[in-house]
Amino acid sequence: MCYGTTASKNDILIEQICDVQYYENHGEFHFKGENHDFWELQYVDKGEAEVITCDGLHTLNRGQAIFHKPKEDYTIVAAKNSVPNMASVSFVCHSPAMQFFEKRILMLSDTERGLLEELIAESRRCSSNRPGNLQSANAEKVPDEVFGAQQLIRIYLEQILISLVRRYTLPQLSSIIPYTESQPLNETYSKILFYLEEHIRGTVSVREICHDNLIGRSQLQALFQEQNGCGVIHFFQQMKVEYAKQLICEKQMNFTQISEFLGYSSVHYFSRQFKVIAKMTPSEYADSIVAGLQRA
Repeated sequence: MCYGTTASKNDILIEQICDVQYYENHGEFHFKGENHDFWELQYVDKGEAEVITCDGLHTLNRGQAIFHKPKEDYTIVAAKNSVPNMASVSFVCHSPAMQFFEKRILMLSDTERGLLEELIAESRRCSSNRPGNLQSANAEKVPDEVFGAQQLIRIYLEQILISLVRRYTLPQLSSIIPYTESQPLNETYSKILFYLEEHIRGTVSVREICHDNLIGRSQLQALFQEQNGCGVIHFFQQMKVEYAKQLICEKQMNFTQISEFLGYSSVHYFSRQFKVIAKMTPSEYADSIVAGLQRA
């Protein structure tokens, strides 16, 4: 039997990892960045940092990352009354898709943060530079370097970059987010949608949404009233119920498991919230699915 072959496409290909660092700062923090020929990802793991570029001053909150393109000058300082912990990954990549990251500050999802943690862990397995606050992939290689460590660093970074592009550009939320399409989504609204999706298995407050997305309370509520005719918390509750409907249809979890999976305090509270949004209980919704299948 003859088998056809298809060339593998690399939308983002990391050609080289130049440096991996993690800083646990214990005092005043100030870093004058270098002008170099490679990309650099900087991520705030704790606290807040201020980044000065040619475009001005930018504040990075915990969980956010900024990307510096080759030849870009920048300076990083601790935000007022904050001592940030930061991760930095420098790399060479000439893929056209990297244009997406120019002049961008992005919130990393739980999955992307996990990948970054794995990346940093792998850098420790291929570097002899292991004192307290710095891990560098450029350091002298250790004799007992773990098999595949350098390759995994590149793979994890590619996964992070691909995931970010997908989350911020693909309409993947349409299956669980009941937003209206009468108006085009602006960048702020789109970012908050992704933020809500990342927290759908827990709870969020208006204060947390405002803080993590750099938006005022009145502006946030006005934005969601304009797009959906309701406040952001009610919209978040709609998202959770839509997700619960999908899980009910999949029949892989019972109602108690679904309530725990989506971060409800109890199955009774889950049932009440479901009925408020869906106008029927989870049991009634499940029965309606079965009845619909029988009619078909």
